[in-house]
This record gives sequence, structure tokens and C-alpha cells, in this order.
Amino acid sequence: MIRLWHVLKSCRQWSKAFSIFNALFVSLAFNAAWSASGLAGSTDIPHVSDKARENYLQYQYAGEHRAFAIAPGGAWAWRSDASNEAEAEQLALQDCQSHTRQKCVLYALNDRVVFDKVQWPRLWGPFADNQAAKAARVGTAVGERFHDLTWKDATGNKVSLSGLNGKLVFLHFWGSWCPPCLREFPSLRKIHDKIKAEFSPDIEMVMLQMREPFDQSRMWAEQFEFTDLPLQDSGVKDSEATTLTLSDGGMIQDRDLARVFPSTYVLDRNGLVVFSHYGPVGDWLEYLPFLKHAIAETGKNTRVKNTR
Repeated sequence: MIRLWHVLKSCRQWSKAFSIFNALFVSLAFNAAWSASGLAGSTDIPHVSDKARENYLQYQYAGEHRAFAIAPGGAWAWRSDASNEAEAEQLALQDCQSHTRQKCVLYALNDRVVFDKVQWPRLWGPFADNQAAKAARVGTAVGERFHDLTWKDATGNKVSLSGLNGKLVFLHFWGSWCPPCLREFPSLRKIHDKIKAEFSPDIEMVMLQMREPFDQSRMWAEQFEFTDLPLQDSGVKDSEATTLTLSDGGMIQDRDLARVFPSTYVLDRNGLVVFSHYGPVGDWLEYLPFLKHAIAETGKNTRVKNTR
């Protein structure tokens, strides 16, 4: 009986090994087929999740005409069996756009990769000048001037968003009680290190804790050695607090800024939203070309004072 159990165990191990080998073989075969047809492998698609990459596997074998669309931040969609390429493109872009505030572009059309790597980091533009920024409405949508929040820096000094004159702002909302927030920290550290080393005169990174006192979030950061990140005090005092303070003394609900935690915004030198993302990002370093382009395009403009 014992001998039979060992035989069965061995069979199960071989079955598992075979399953792993078979999955690897299929993946390699798919990528080989794409290379032959002119399509790149799924790992070449920027920003998207594993689910999107799996769908790209299916895309290759869908009926013509078909198109695969993506956007900065990871939104994606694809359509197949359209009457022509133009229709496939229109439907894929339309579906993609329904999931994001960012501009969607085509990644693939039928058997061709049409993705433009040069234009990709320019999708945050065009950037508004000072005059246009003055006329922009206050809000969280792309092109709107972000609400003029106030907080305290690590030394306890009061800071306002409108006081960050002439800088791009990487504004991040998080909490130590939030598992997705914590999983994102290694990626945030990488982008912070890059910003600090290469772009500190042009970019200010601000990380504000939500629904917990600053001491509690700081304690977590000390425990896991993340105190090198720009953690600042949002002013929230406990887990029940859901409002943030504005420079005019008013208050705003945190969910009006962050649908989920974590949430991140990138603001141009005039405080206008150029990018927003709800949820964790797997690799913030993918956004370096976008930040570099934003720095080059916006020059040294002075931020317009944010009024309500």
C-alpha cells in the first residue's frame, strides 16, 4: 500500500511538471508565431496588466479585422470581426477610452504592431500655458486645476499645493492599512530615487497618508525602512477622518480626490492634472519618459495661484 502511494505521488509530480512544461511551450510557440507574423510578444506592451497580456495572446488568433488599443496607466481593449480595419480601430479605441481619462492609441491592427514608441510619452500633452491655466476650472480631470490642498512636511511646516511654484508635482494618496498601497512602495521608491537623483529641481514628490494619523503611517515606514520616501502629513488625525484641508480653509472629501487607495496624480507646473491613476502601479519607472517630456515641454513656467 505504501509503495502504491509513492507511485501515485511520483505520478502527480510528473503531471505537475508536465503541466508547467506545456504552459511554457505554448507561451514560446505563441511568441514565435507573433515574431513570424510581425506581432511583438505580450511582454512588449507598456503599462498593462497580466490580464491584458493574456488577452493579447487571444487577440492574435481572433478573426479579422481586429485592433488592440492601450493608454498610459494600463487601460486596454480589443475588438475583432469588424467589417474593415477602420471599424476595428474605432471600436477598440472607443472601448479603451471608456476605461480611462488618458488618451488611447492603437498597439496592434490585424497582424501588425502599429505602436509608436516616440509618440507614447507625449500623450500627456499638450500642456497649457499660464494664461490657459488661469481659465481652467478646478477639479481632478485631465486639464483641470487640482484643488489647492495644504499639509505639513516632515518637519511640521505648512505647505500648500499652490506654493510649489514652477514644479511638476507627483501627488500620491496612501495608507499603511491598505495592502495594495504597501505592495506599491518598492516601485515608488524606484521612481523617487530617479526623481531625487536627476529631476529634483523640476519635480516634487508628495505622499499623503489617508484615514490614519501621520505617526501611525510613519511607524509603518520605519518598520519596513521606507522613511527615505517623501512622506508628509495630510492632517488626518484618525481612521474616521475623511476630509482634507484646502488653502482657503475649506474642506474636501478624500473620495472626491481618490476613488480608491492608492491614487496618484501628476500635475504640471501650473497645477493642472496631466495624469491620474486609481490603484497601484506595478512599475513607475515606465513613466520616466513621460516625466522627462513634461519637463522639457513646460519649461520654467510659474505655477498660477489656485483659487476656488
